[in-house]
Amino acid sequence: MNSSLTVTRPAYIRLVRASAWYDLAITTGFATPWTFALVHEVLSSMSEGLGLGAMPPLNPMTTLYATLMGSVVVVWSLLRIVRTQRVHGLFDGVTRMLFTAWMAYALVQGAPQIVWGFLVVEVAWGVLQLAPWLRARIAAGESA
Repeated sequence: MNSSLTVTRPAYIRLVRASAWYDLAITTGFATPWTFALVHEVLSSMSEGLGLGAMPPLNPMTTLYATLMGSVVVVWSLLRIVRTQRVHGLFDGVTRMLFTAWMAYALVQGAPQIVWGFLVVEVAWGVLQLAPWLRARIAAGESA
């Protein structure tokens, strides 16, 4: 990991903004029932085509939860793009670790293996955003 990436450097703000752009690109399709149906179809085809298992069929509750998640993540992404703050990286990193935990839980419960791709990306963004905060906390403890 690049030790020059610290919470106080402009590169960290760029990282937080880049993670927001990634989220916006990935989750915009989850924000409405109509776009989620298309995303679900694409993910289903990809997952089956790669031999990673079939996606569960759409139902009203799955669509509700997917669109709730998509809507919240789109708004959170826009906030991080328009009003980027260092602390957004901390909160986003924590959120990504939570998402990772729930994806791992879903995989253990039999979710399609395509979820692994999303899990790996969540871990990467989470580690990149949390590591500078952890280093700063360790450095503060060492200097105390």
